[in-house]
Amino acid sequence: MTDYLVQATDLHKHFGGTRAVNGVSLKIKSGEIYGLVGSDGAGKTTTMRLLVGALKPHRGAIEVCGYDVLKQTEQARSAIGYLSQRFSMYEDLTVLENIRFFAEVRGLSSSEWLPRSMEILEFVGLEKFKDRRAGQLSGGMRQKLGLASALVTRPRLLLLDEPTTGVDPVTRQDFWQLVIRLVSTLSSTPLPAGEGQGVREKSEGVSVIISTPYMDEASRCHRVGFMKNGQIIAEDTPSNLRARLNGRVLELRGSPLGTLRHVAHSDADVEDVQAFGDRLHIRVSEGKSQAVLKRLKTEIEQAGGHVDELRSVPPVLEDVFIALSDHEYPA
Repeated sequence: MTDYLVQATDLHKHFGGTRAVNGVSLKIKSGEIYGLVGSDGAGKTTTMRLLVGALKPHRGAIEVCGYDVLKQTEQARSAIGYLSQRFSMYEDLTVLENIRFFAEVRGLSSSEWLPRSMEILEFVGLEKFKDRRAGQLSGGMRQKLGLASALVTRPRLLLLDEPTTGVDPVTRQDFWQLVIRLVSTLSSTPLPAGEGQGVREKSEGVSVIISTPYMDEASRCHRVGFMKNGQIIAEDTPSNLRARLNGRVLELRGSPLGTLRHVAHSDADVEDVQAFGDRLHIRVSEGKSQAVLKRLKTEIEQAGGHVDELRSVPPVLEDVFIALSDHEYPA
């Protein structure tokens, strides 16, 4: 008996000469939020489509809830809820009609899908809009409808493919609160009386795999897999990933920014300089932080620049991903 809800081993998928997925392996536990993180073209969406059985790998094996996705595709899919990148609801149907359609396609009777749908609509905050046509929903409400449709069959695994791309920060925050609440509601964590009881029933141990290009979203996951060129180049908890650069990131504020960047880049112990809004993050070589702190301000002033602040700061996931991406990985 395995402790893993998802096991994918050495997945490969290519399109012509492009290796979209190049040796990806995953193990996802029950109750885990796992983030596939990377830029466009990294292989996140192809990996998701392989996991759901929409694409067949050229090599590799996938098990979901003990089912072989390649040989027992329908049984595996019955345990999966999938929210694709693009809005895939029927815009001429109402919110409730859309959920009904996806429920009945999966074989649920009205006695099953109707009470379940109302529970989910209340959970995602759409119960007042059940009769509104999907084409009249805002971007955030469309996301919630997609999530509700994915949940109607009580999946054990929820695959969310870049669900917050192109929406405003408030909507992103609201959606993530739903995902976090969903996982906690469906786990063994006690809830206040009456909260989420219908959603919890028969759905113990749900896991979420979410793909995202946003590092602030990655930090909300239990574990993160950084992807580049179809490969997972690093995998760990967000805190462990950040710890890789402890003591090696400096933050610099001042003017003009171009001069600050040029002088910092010229320092022999500086590996990289990246803009973070109105400031720079400077990655230094192992053990060289104090030496760079001592001399960089003087070097900047000699070049005609002005330093408002120069200090050592804890690394963020962007720092780690950029550092990892500096290494060459075969395309």
